[in-house]
Amino acid sequence: MSALRNRFAAMSSVPAGEAGIDWLLLLFLLPILAAGLVTMKSFGLNPAGLGFFERQLIWIGLSLIIFFIFGSLDIRFLKRTGVLVSLFLFFSGLLVIIFVLGHATHGAKSWFSLGGFSFQPADFMKLVVILILAKYFSRRHVEIRNIKHIFISGLYALIPFLLVFLQPDFGSAIIIFLIWFGMALVSGISKKHLLVIFAIGSVAFVGLWFFAFHQYQKDRIINFLNPLYNIHGSGYNAYQSTIAVGSGQIFGKGIGYGTQSRLQFLPEYQTDFIFAAFAEEWGFVGVLLLFLLFGLVVWRILRTALVGASNFEMLYGMGVAIFFMSHFIINVGMNMGLMPVTGITLPFMSYGGSHLLTEFSALGILMGMRRYSRTVHRDVLKNEFVGM
Repeated sequence: MSALRNRFAAMSSVPAGEAGIDWLLLLFLLPILAAGLVTMKSFGLNPAGLGFFERQLIWIGLSLIIFFIFGSLDIRFLKRTGVLVSLFLFFSGLLVIIFVLGHATHGAKSWFSLGGFSFQPADFMKLVVILILAKYFSRRHVEIRNIKHIFISGLYALIPFLLVFLQPDFGSAIIIFLIWFGMALVSGISKKHLLVIFAIGSVAFVGLWFFAFHQYQKDRIINFLNPLYNIHGSGYNAYQSTIAVGSGQIFGKGIGYGTQSRLQFLPEYQTDFIFAAFAEEWGFVGVLLLFLLFGLVVWRILRTALVGASNFEMLYGMGVAIFFMSHFIINVGMNMGLMPVTGITLPFMSYGGSHLLTEFSALGILMGMRRYSRTVHRDVLKNEFVGM
């Protein structure tokens, strides 16, 4: 891991004078944000009386403010154990309180309802898990192949995983697991220990299937194996979504002409299934462009991570990349009928404030780390590429 880090650092170091906000990253994000806004432009009104478009503009504005605030701070205070433990306990406490005071949506108590606004603690907990795992793995990278660290780090993820799973919010629980699993892999986990994890996971899945999963969750997994299973019931959402994606063909039906979403055959078209609504209107060409933009965003995140001042910054950046890729792959997969419908949002596009604030907070912290990342002169960077 050390040799790989040094090589990539030489290839990807931030040239002198460019530390701070990554304006290229922001440039790649703006079209994604615009695509979400345009797609939901003519959707109906929400309970507060504002359209999804207008409401999303407010959330984007607040999220960008958070992004620049975090990007201007000396973010090294997040390395302190006391700060991370306090954040972990605070959001774990909110996940416990939500069982009593939470607002139930689609059978899950995942939200606090505050007047016209809703707040989902599970979104922010994902960011806290990334930070606390980055701290743990960065301090034990020398002995990371000791299997005990896999279980100890797993405990940090298991607590929020269970609290979120019991709401039940199966989608967010999966993301928390993937964050832990991905960060454990990049930290240098042993392949033998990986097999042990898979064995434990298989046994746990069998136990969850018989003793924990609700019938609708079992139906979603069955739909994964057979997308056409019960298309008039549990498979309806996935079926309508695949119709929307396929009907877009090469160039799409045009903005405002997506029949699946406009005629409300496609459920949750502003949140879970906004990719399907986008694909129907923009077609294969638009989807390729969207994939390219997300790929460029992940590239800029990884580029910043690989020149972090220490293993903590590097692992944090890797965790953020895993977080976005997990959300993106699962959301697109479920929209195309390739994965179970789990209620996962599409980063930067789906309607909602909690996930946008979390995503831009994650990137803002990364920008704060970029301010003190290792720098090289442009000539050194150029010579490094020439000598490859």
